[in-house]
Amino acid sequence: MANKRRPEVRARDLQGFKYFRLLTPLLERLQQVGTARDRAGNRQLFFDQYCALLLLYFFNPVLSSLRGVQQASGLDKVQKLLGVRRTSLGSLSEATGVFAAQPLRQIVQELASRALPLERGREAEALRGLTAVDGTLLRALPQMAWALWMDDRHRAAKLHLHFEVLKGVPVDATLTPAACSEPEQLRAMLQAARLYVIDRGYADYQLFRDIRDARSSFVARVKDSTAFTVGQQRPLTPAAQEAGVVRDVVLAKLGTDHHKDVLGQPVRLIVVRRSQRDGSPEQLWLLTDRLDLPAELVALAYRYRWTIEMFHPHYPSSASLYRGRRVA
Repeated sequence: MANKRRPEVRARDLQGFKYFRLLTPLLERLQQVGTARDRAGNRQLFFDQYCALLLLYFFNPVLSSLRGVQQASGLDKVQKLLGVRRTSLGSLSEATGVFAAQPLRQIVQELASRALPLERGREAEALRGLTAVDGTLLRALPQMAWALWMDDRHRAAKLHLHFEVLKGVPVDATLTPAACSEPEQLRAMLQAARLYVIDRGYADYQLFRDIRDARSSFVARVKDSTAFTVGQQRPLTPAAQEAGVVRDVVLAKLGTDHHKDVLGQPVRLIVVRRSQRDGSPEQLWLLTDRLDLPAELVALAYRYRWTIEMFHPHYPSSASLYRGRRVA
């Protein structure tokens, strides 16, 4: 049975144009990216225009395919406000191989730095720079050979997202094949003045040292079988006990006697009791280099990590844009 033809995109069906008055000046700096190989000087789709069309796609669920974006580029209103010409499907398809992502990441980081905190007060000040880090799989298309994962029938990309919790905005992101090391990717993306909150998949003593060397800090969940030597047992305040904290220990050493002291400085282990979804109890072992942070705020920092899990479902797969290309 033939695919039902989608209705033509109309200007009145589109929204989000008001944002381009703010975004266009930022995107203009991208215009010369990827133009070095255009020796004939006949390129008609530039990186700033391509980004504007992608943003229009994200703002409008009615644009569900690459052909929909191509149709939108032919509308007078879109051309006037976004500064684009009618764009071919071929130009849109090749754009991912022409334009480098790094300059766009810099714009994302700049926008994130302008965002104001959603909360203020003692807790917000103590947890300044709290950044949740996570990787999520995005389904890839069969022709994306670089995204081979477990076997030739499974292809996926992985989005590595850094999300500043108290501002409620992503501050960095990169896309890799699914079969990659999340700790290594975090190591490559480290920034200064962050308090990284990470799950057990990032538990790596050298990574903790690298975070410190980058002039940042960490709250990391580790296995409850982690070996350590007690240096100082800290008393629990009522606030810490109310937050579920059952132990607060400054470690003399992380690891066994046979392990090298990779961190080279004291760290704390905070043990927090909580209930799982089925009601059964579990303990979270949280490691942090922040000796000054009250134990209840260490527990709160890890609880805030789940904000990145709530953000991910709103981040559509980039592959979904190209899924429609096959049937367009």
